[in-house]
Amino acid sequence: MSSALRGLVLFLCVWICGCATVYTDKGFASYQERHQRIAILPPTVSINALAFKAGTDTAIIRGQEIKESALLYRQLYSQLLKQFGKDRYTIEFQDIEETQARLQQAELSDLALRAQTKTRIAEILGVDAVMSLRVYRDHPMSGGEALFSVLLVGASMKNEVQANLSIYDGQSGRLLWNFDHLISGGLVSSAEGMTRSLMTSIAKRFPYKRKDPGSRR
Repeated sequence: MSSALRGLVLFLCVWICGCATVYTDKGFASYQERHQRIAILPPTVSINALAFKAGTDTAIIRGQEIKESALLYRQLYSQLLKQFGKDRYTIEFQDIEETQARLQQAELSDLALRAQTKTRIAEILGVDAVMSLRVYRDHPMSGGEALFSVLLVGASMKNEVQANLSIYDGQSGRLLWNFDHLISGGLVSSAEGMTRSLMTSIAKRFPYKRKDPGSRR
């Protein structure tokens, strides 16, 4: 492999994690004591329309956002479940298949879901807390398109992802924890890569961490 090609590969693999803003409710410990199960809501993904060719049908953009939401949903659940399996968290995560089934039974589409209160959603899902993820992307999650852009304009081509993760109490609807994180640099085009970066960043901040890993409460 030539030095130029090696440099390009390294550039494509680099992740530069920006600043993260974290909010935790002062009384979180009391909520943690009674919370046993949390549901992860389907992520909301928004892609900068300017990343698409001029005149692109909005339905195509929306379709891409829905596709990326599904990919991120599975990856986020997988990453959180992996950490739970290592006995690091005090709360269980509801299977996303059950979450989606309950939402469908309640006829809550993505749009209708946004109009519901967190307390109502928690009641429908039968959980103690709900987690939501909002993602804002500069470019669609398309390796080919991103690669073409990078090769065209080089390192000056930005590709950023703003991820906002929030946890709400199911009884009161109170915001208990919020994590706002900017991921940039290289190709931010993989659902697995993005969630791995996100999980790495929140590892020391996730509020349901077990004080004594390896021992069930």
